[in-house]
Amino acid sequence: MNRKPPGIAESSEPMANPKPGADNGSSSSFISETVNGTHRFTVQGYSLAKGMGVGKYIMSDTFTVGGYDWAIYFYPDGKNPEDNSMYVSVFIALASDGTDVRALFELSMVDQSGNGNNKVHSHFQRALESGPYTLKYRGSMWGYKRFYRRNLLEASDYLKDDCLVMYCKVGVVRNHLECPKLRTISVPLSDMGQGFKDLLDSEVGCDIVFQVGNELFKAHKLILAARSPVFRAQFFGLVGNPNIDKVVVKDIDPFIFKIGNVFLTAIALLFCIMLLRSVMKSEAFGHLEESCPSLLSELLATFASMDENPNSPLSRKRSSSSVFGLDLAGDGAEAESVNPNGRRLRRRL
Repeated sequence: MNRKPPGIAESSEPMANPKPGADNGSSSSFISETVNGTHRFTVQGYSLAKGMGVGKYIMSDTFTVGGYDWAIYFYPDGKNPEDNSMYVSVFIALASDGTDVRALFELSMVDQSGNGNNKVHSHFQRALESGPYTLKYRGSMWGYKRFYRRNLLEASDYLKDDCLVMYCKVGVVRNHLECPKLRTISVPLSDMGQGFKDLLDSEVGCDIVFQVGNELFKAHKLILAARSPVFRAQFFGLVGNPNIDKVVVKDIDPFIFKIGNVFLTAIALLFCIMLLRSVMKSEAFGHLEESCPSLLSELLATFASMDENPNSPLSRKRSSSSVFGLDLAGDGAEAESVNPNGRRLRRRL
């Protein structure tokens, strides 16, 4: 009878396979790889090197692999005294300063007959079994005391014209953590207000004309509708006329209308609580305030009061709006005021 371990809950629902890109989790990869290099070492006059003594060696020139220096050590009479010079020994040694250098090695004697029957001792082929070899300090070695019997070597194709050729391969292990690169994009400050003003000045895409006195002003329905619920109802509402392309405006000076149109299109786009005071200090606002004091003063003061006291009753009057000089909806009460210059203005309540 199978018993589940305590604290382990059983579930009959299969675990869903994660879809690529389905989550927003982070990822990283630990990567181990080798930096490989080789060296060819030739011993000429092998017969003259025999008899130099057990533990005596012939060293190759140093070569660099993976940022470390290496050298091949060949012992014609062997490295181990107990073998009585019956074997030749071959080692690869760390020839530069370094600690705990992990690497894979391969030592070969080249078949000089051209048949390719090289005598190979390779650590690369056994890496999965034993892993890389660690050299603790300078002079640490990897190799074989009994690389090959000397009597067999001297009768083989490895020795030709009293010459031996050895081949060494070193693979230094390198580890690194790989993480996705986060690329940053510098986003410039928004100049949407200026962009809409330039669009209005260019008259590109204009689809509505306002006639004020003898002057015509072109505008964009979508932009006006986005900034004014009255225009939205007039142009796109159920009671409005979506095909209207001209509006005649009465009782307003053309110059004041032009300022209002620019304000509604461009400056109003800057309306956020943090920017209201900057807008009120601008020269354009001062000019508009002189022409339409009741409209702009009340509008901006209302929003500014929300910033200072978000719990005040004014902060809850977010649905109120004012539109100067136009009564396009045709319903609702109207109030009139006169500015210091004697111009008559209308304000929606």
